Amino acid sequence: MSDTSIESTPHPPEHTLSGTTVVTVRGEIDLLTAPGLAARLDVLTAGPCPDLVLDLGPVSFMDCTGLGVLCRARNRVMARHGRLRLVTDSTFFRRTLRRAGLAGVFEVLPCLPDDVADTPAAEADNVTAA
Repeated sequence: MSDTSIESTPHPPEHTLSGTTVVTVRGEIDLLTAPGLAARLDVLTAGPCPDLVLDLGPVSFMDCTGLGVLCRARNRVMARHGRLRLVTDSTFFRRTLRRAGLAGVFEVLPCLPDDVADTPAAEADNVTAA
């Protein structure tokens, strides 16, 4: 369902602060954009004890393929004894998780955690895109 007028980030920007990697995902996560996101998350979850925060605030649409990508990332993080947090204040997203039977599976936060929210401006400007 990707519309070319909607900005989607196949390789989302990321930064690491105090061992936590924050990935800001924008636009749509669907059949067309999910493979790029999944590949990037596979890299970020490959090491031991990954600590990953996915900022989904700028996501405008997510289909079941997107949910699959999130589940895969969660499974990889859990298998490596890490932590995955999803950040969104979207009631639609929370409702989607409930209806998909995933409500208690993810740690969902309404805003970025304090330990990664106050990124210094210089560090935020050096965001690495895959």
